[in-house]
Amino acid sequence: MISRLSLLTATDVQQRLARFLRDRRREHRLSRRVLAERSTVPASTIKRFEATGQVSLRQFLLLWQCLDDLGRVAALGDAPEVAPRTIEEVLRE
Repeated sequence: MISRLSLLTATDVQQRLARFLRDRRREHRLSRRVLAERSTVPASTIKRFEATGQVSLRQFLLLWQCLDDLGRVAALGDAPEVAPRTIEEVLRE
């Protein structure tokens, strides 16, 4: 397990993601009802998610897919690029 000091909690991240998707929904001028129809996520679930950040991963992905590039979420599973630490590593590349 990677252990790094962070002041962020899982709840903080959930709420940030919920705000982001709520703002994207509003930018697209979509009501919760219309987003529910497009995403298959019930409007009541969208309302709860926007208020609390609580939603299943599947429902989160369905909402994200309607409002943003799903590839951005998929990229979170990619191995991070490791920056060179020495000049020798830079020159080898």
